[in-house]
Amino acid sequence: MVKSPKNALRSSTVHSRGKRYSSGALIAAACGGALVFGVLSSAVFARPSISADTFRQLDLFGEVFEQVHENYVADPEDADLIKGAIDGMLDTLDPHSSYLTAEDYQTMQEQTRGSFAGLGITVQMDNEGPDKGYVKVVSPIDDTPAARAGMKTDDLIVEIDGEDVFGMSLDEAISKLKGEKGTKIDIGVVRDREKEPFDLTLVRDIVNVPSVISRVENDQFGYVRITNFSEQTRDGLMKAIKSFEKDIPGGPKGLVLDLRSNPGGLLDQAVAVSDTFLSGGEIVSTRGRRPRDTMREMGTPGDRLNGKPVVVLINGGSASASEIVAGALQDRNRALLLGTKSFGKGSVQTVIPLQNGLQGALRLTTQRYYTPSGRSIQAMGIEPDIAMPVIYPGQDELVERPGEKDLPNALDVADEETDAEAETEEVAAAEGEDGKPKVEPFLCSFEEDGETPVDCQLNRALEILADATAYNQALADAGAARTEEHASAH
Repeated sequence: MVKSPKNALRSSTVHSRGKRYSSGALIAAACGGALVFGVLSSAVFARPSISADTFRQLDLFGEVFEQVHENYVADPEDADLIKGAIDGMLDTLDPHSSYLTAEDYQTMQEQTRGSFAGLGITVQMDNEGPDKGYVKVVSPIDDTPAARAGMKTDDLIVEIDGEDVFGMSLDEAISKLKGEKGTKIDIGVVRDREKEPFDLTLVRDIVNVPSVISRVENDQFGYVRITNFSEQTRDGLMKAIKSFEKDIPGGPKGLVLDLRSNPGGLLDQAVAVSDTFLSGGEIVSTRGRRPRDTMREMGTPGDRLNGKPVVVLINGGSASASEIVAGALQDRNRALLLGTKSFGKGSVQTVIPLQNGLQGALRLTTQRYYTPSGRSIQAMGIEPDIAMPVIYPGQDELVERPGEKDLPNALDVADEETDAEAETEEVAAAEGEDGKPKVEPFLCSFEEDGETPVDCQLNRALEILADATAYNQALADAGAARTEEHASAH
C-alpha cells in the first residue's frame, strides 16, 4: 500500500523483488504488478529517533564502503555498491519492502494510473519454440495505435527502430516501445511465418488499460472481472453496472465479481469497489506501530445493486486489494465467496519518493490491514464460503500455489514452526476423518476445441445465482458459521 498525507494512493498488491518474465502477458510500455500504496516525503521520518550507537554503525558501513571502493580487486561502481547495500537492508525486513529505481518508480506510477504512452498491445516473449526471443502480440487494446494499425494476435515484433529484437530481454523491448505521446516508432512485424517482415510506422499515444472486463451471462446476470485495482477501476465497475441495467430487461438479477488471480492495486479503489455493494459501515481498517497510523475506511449510504445477490470468485492469486474487497463483502455477509483460499497479503506499503523521485523511491511496509470483523488475513488468506478446487483431464492432483506465508521473511509467520508441526497442521486442515480431502477437486473439462478450459467455478456461481432460495440459505449458513467461529475464538 502507498500512503499520501493528503491523497493516499494506497494500494495492495503482491510484489516480489525480482522481476520474473516467462510467457506471462505484459502490457507493452508498462510492465509489472499492482500494489497497495501511498506516498510520503522522506522528511516525514525524524532523524532524532536514530541513536548515537546507530550512527556509529553507519560509520562502520562508511568504513567498509571505503575499503571496498579503494581495495577491491576490480574497480567497483559506487552506485551499484550503494544500491546493493540498500537492497540488502530491505531484504532483512519483509518480502514487500524494496527500493525502486527512478525507472521502476515511474513504471509503478504508470501502473497505478492505468495509463501510459505507448502502442497499446499486450505482449509476451516465448522462452522456447520457433518464436523464441521475439516480442509476440497477445492482443491489441481497443482504440490504440496498435489496434488502428491493424496489429493482430500472434504478430511478432522483430525489429524496433531498425534494431533487431532478438537478443533483447522483454523488459528492454518494452522500454524501447515506450515513448512520449506523439512520437513515431518504426517496427518490423512478422505475421505469416513463411513471409518476410513488413514495416509499420506508429505514433505513440496515451493508452488506457482497462482493469474491468464485463459481460452479460445467461441473459440475466452480470459478470465483472477486475484484473487489478488501478485509478480507473471504480469508474470501470460503474460503467459495467450501468451497461447491465441497460442491456438486461429489469436489470441484472445478480452479479459475479471475479477477483481470481488479481494481485491487488490501489487501496482507495478497493474501498470504492467494496462500497459499491455495501451501504455504509466499516470496509477495512489499517494499523501500524504508532496510534497515528490507525485508520478506518468507511462506506457511504446506498448499495448500488440494491441487495441483489453477489458471488465473488477468489483463488490463491487473489491478493491484497482483492482480499480487502473479498473480506469486506464476506464479513458484512453481502456476498458468497467461491473458489479456493486467497494469497494472504495483509500488509500496507508506503511509497516514499527519494529526492522528489529523482533517486527513485522506497517502498516500505508500514501497516497491516484488518477486515470489518477485526481479523488480519496476513499470511492466513481468506477461506471461501464455498470451497471449489478444480482440476482438468490429465491433471492427477491439485497443484498447491505458494502463498504469502511461503515468502522469505513474511510477517506473522512463526519462526520455524517445525516442519513436522507445519505438515501436521496442513494435513489436518486438508483432510477429513477418513484421511481424504475435505473438498474433493471438481473435475472440469475442455471446450470442443480441446484446449479452452471450461470455467466450472463461474458456471457454479451462475447456478447459485439462478436459485434465489439456495443463495439466501447459503449466505445465511455462511454468516452463522462465521459467527460461531468468532464466538469460539473468544
